[in-house]
Amino acid sequence: MAEVLFGGIPVSVLTDSYKAGHFKMYPDAEKMVAYGEFRKGFQVQNGKHDQDDTRLIFYGIRYIVETFLTKKWTQQEVDNADKFYSTHMAPFYTEYPFPKELFTKFITENEGYFPVKLEALKEGSVVHARVPVYQITAEKEYSHLCTFFETLLTMVWYPSCVATLSRRCKDVIAKGFEATVDEDNFFLLNSRLHDFGFRGCTSTEQSVLGGCAHLLNFDGTDTMSAAYYAQFMLNNGKPVGQSIPATEHSVMTSWKTETEAVKNMITHFGDGLFACVMDSYDYSEALTTVLPEAKKTLDEQNKTNGFMVIRPDSGDPVEAVLEGLQKAEVAFGVELNKKGYKVLKNCSVIQGDGINIHMLSDIIDAVIKAGYSVQSVAFGMGGGLLQKVNRDTMSFATKLSHIHIKGQDTGRDIMKAPKTDLGKFSLPGILQVRREANGVCTVYATPEQGAGTPLVSDAENEMRVVYDNGPLKESPWDDFDTVRQRVEREWKELAPNKNADPLSSQIKERIKQMRPT
Repeated sequence: MAEVLFGGIPVSVLTDSYKAGHFKMYPDAEKMVAYGEFRKGFQVQNGKHDQDDTRLIFYGIRYIVETFLTKKWTQQEVDNADKFYSTHMAPFYTEYPFPKELFTKFITENEGYFPVKLEALKEGSVVHARVPVYQITAEKEYSHLCTFFETLLTMVWYPSCVATLSRRCKDVIAKGFEATVDEDNFFLLNSRLHDFGFRGCTSTEQSVLGGCAHLLNFDGTDTMSAAYYAQFMLNNGKPVGQSIPATEHSVMTSWKTETEAVKNMITHFGDGLFACVMDSYDYSEALTTVLPEAKKTLDEQNKTNGFMVIRPDSGDPVEAVLEGLQKAEVAFGVELNKKGYKVLKNCSVIQGDGINIHMLSDIIDAVIKAGYSVQSVAFGMGGGLLQKVNRDTMSFATKLSHIHIKGQDTGRDIMKAPKTDLGKFSLPGILQVRREANGVCTVYATPEQGAGTPLVSDAENEMRVVYDNGPLKESPWDDFDTVRQRVEREWKELAPNKNADPLSSQIKERIKQMRPT
């Protein structure tokens, strides 16, 4: 994918302009360490972040490492970049500084691999805000390249935000399931939120990254780019995402009547699940007149396994779903489940217009109040799932945390601590993360300015090496099914400690010592 998307763009320009000049701005160093973290819980309404539940799903680092970090640099690419940098300085398009000599050096001496070590949490790890999710180490003459890849690594914010949002939506739907769905039908939960977001993405790459992030929590998707990538690139060919035949307005309006369009769907797909959009002209009228004809046709063709999904696509989402349920009840009938809620027979409603996590919750509340099981409702989410997140959604940042100045006996832990925004402080030190008995990942720093014995052993450290001055001999990555299982297990494990403080007393004391008074 990288070759198709980026073609002849050298990796050496896939960063912010100011990063290219930083090699001249740092002091001479033997070693530099930086890390990335989400500083806050998920952003809810009015720009405020959730302080009651700061859990998040870390996902997407594999794509960045495999696509960019493990790519061999060539001298030709550096020469091409040189042509660009030679005209990049404002205001007169003159020469801009970049570490050409260092690039040439590692191309010659390190087979073209970027000379840093990267540690990261496992894909799908569930942690709290303020837990480091990756750590970069650069040493000796390459120390000044420590943060050069920050721009690309920081982009892990996107799939992590989508994965976390998708999971929070699943919690909302699961609550409705627990109240209104019989336990033997709980398996349906994984199909209740369908990814409708492909066409709203800014690029195919975004559809893959965001679509795969959603598939950690659900198996319903129309974003085939992500379903294919997850199945064949991440899961050894085992299927990950699925969908059903469904009409769009172009299909419905191409027939003389909506009834004919629905009958055609039944002829071709009536032995299983199929969906029809019902608001091409008059949603209420279509529900009243077309649904009975659909039921009649299914019976006449003996399509006993036929299951029609009604899709409204305009109007008030809550009212549209309720009307769909009520008129489907008239046409198809209902049965009461063990919990006393009505379940539509061979029919359901999917709402894909105007869905975000708040609207989703409002619809579920209204459905339950009307006496229906949430089993009879599904949701499609497009822009609200793959587009309406940004780096501030969970306040992601990468910061330098340790430097060993050349000629000094020991290194020095460093941190950012702006008085104008105390929430933007960074963590000092060479960091480790240990998952405690209660499932909470806790942060520690190597004592004595990085010179002491780490408080967390390599075996305990949740941040594992995924790149070490080149690709590892053995793949550090789990398949997609394993990552899914990790998300499911760890999200539930942390439920009793949704807003736990992940900072150890040791690192808190270190921060206290270093924070300006």
